Amino acid sequence: MDKYEKVRKIGEGSFGKAILVKSREDGKQYVIKEIGISRMSSKERQESRKEVAVLANMSHPNIVQYKESFEECGCLYIVMDYCEGGDLFKTINSQKGVQFPEEQILDWLVQICLALKHVHDRKILHRDIKSQNIFLTKDGTIQLGDFGIARVLNSTVELARTCIGTPYYLSPEICENKPYNNKSDVWALGCVLYEMCTLKHAFEAGNMKNLVLKIIRGSYPPVSIHYSQDLRSLMGQLFRRNPRERPSVSSILDKPFLSHRIFRFLTPEIIAQEFSHSFLHKQPKAGVAQAASVSFLPSLKITKPAAKYGVPLNVRKASDAAMKPAEWKPAVKHKMVSTGREPEGARKKRMELIEKERKQREQMFLLKAGQMKRYEREKVSQIECYFPRAS
Repeated sequence: MDKYEKVRKIGEGSFGKAILVKSREDGKQYVIKEIGISRMSSKERQESRKEVAVLANMSHPNIVQYKESFEECGCLYIVMDYCEGGDLFKTINSQKGVQFPEEQILDWLVQICLALKHVHDRKILHRDIKSQNIFLTKDGTIQLGDFGIARVLNSTVELARTCIGTPYYLSPEICENKPYNNKSDVWALGCVLYEMCTLKHAFEAGNMKNLVLKIIRGSYPPVSIHYSQDLRSLMGQLFRRNPRERPSVSSILDKPFLSHRIFRFLTPEIIAQEFSHSFLHKQPKAGVAQAASVSFLPSLKITKPAAKYGVPLNVRKASDAAMKPAEWKPAVKHKMVSTGREPEGARKKRMELIEKERKQREQMFLLKAGQMKRYEREKVSQIECYFPRAS
């Protein structure tokens, strides 16, 4: 802590303290998260160091940038950029009952999704999405913070404290003591979206038991009808009780009423990195962590998802994805049976069948290639529209 001068304490929660500091080296202000790790075993501490190292390498316009981390006196300190605009929770409360316009909500939602996609694509879970962990910079840009801290807090005691601290964002599967997964983050995203629309929590009750019952039933007051059908429909999808039925963050960003907003917040270079790299490269071999899913290829669906997000996942090949999963069948292998001369009529019929199947496969391939080319042309034109070339 010698490199930093303490300014003031700006927050305290289940994780520990948040302290605003000033660097003695560059004069900039930062926020230091102080997390008690004295109860952790040596193995858990080592895992915590690995987790923080991963967080430090995260770089995205909509993610609070981590500067460094260190340990002193039984505490883990994480240094991160300071967002002068405060958090979304305070912004919501400052409305005093006046609802946000839908345009503002959708802009915020897209930025949160872009940050969460970046995290999920790297097989990391946030685990603590809430309006208090979503920040605004001086110019109003949304930045997601504190992701992975709940993953660092690996001990039973710390995890229990985390859950007790923010019960409003718990998903049904967590209430039922099932493993946390990427779709649990999506449920919490729905809770934040509901807050932005209504200025209230989606699930509230006088005690923990009734709150859990409401969450498990998916029972929440409807959103005002002055918001669009697209927005209200998305809310229902995020609050589906079955995690598998909730959309992924990538599929949320693919929705037409949201996708065109991406170009407002990311440069063409970052868009190319975030949305096209996994399609352009070969799929990794079995046992290697899968690359980020391609949001603009809805036909590439994950099969047999692991119980916990982060376990290597198997993905269908692109050629298989051209047909619907229910319709796909292995290609029939035709073998010559050496039991005498084949009748001319049977041979002709067999050859016609083979040729027909070949043409069908070729047509399917050309159709898929055409769709991809059209998509790429549309994206290029959208990028050029928002970022015209210098004359």
